[in-house]
Amino acid sequence: MSEIRTVAVIIRGRVQGVGYRMWTRDEAERQGLAGHVRNRSDGSVEAVFSGSSDAVGRMLEACRHGPPGARVSEVVVSDHGEAPPQAGFAIR
Repeated sequence: MSEIRTVAVIIRGRVQGVGYRMWTRDEAERQGLAGHVRNRSDGSVEAVFSGSSDAVGRMLEACRHGPPGARVSEVVVSDHGEAPPQAGFAIR
């Protein structure tokens, strides 16, 4: 079994106004991840993913492409220092 991993992610590019948050929630739920996603005032999207290391890795790869209409230019990943989310995935 894969260990639990929690990461914070900033996704930059054309990621607002294209359904990126809803796509992220749906994809994270498919992967069995907990966490949240939100738009940032600088035009990027921020997310926290928590779950098996394998599922987090698959989610990070998916974030590099995003939904149709998105144009991802950068995905910045850092280990999340806070306690992992308990359950569910929220759009904030």
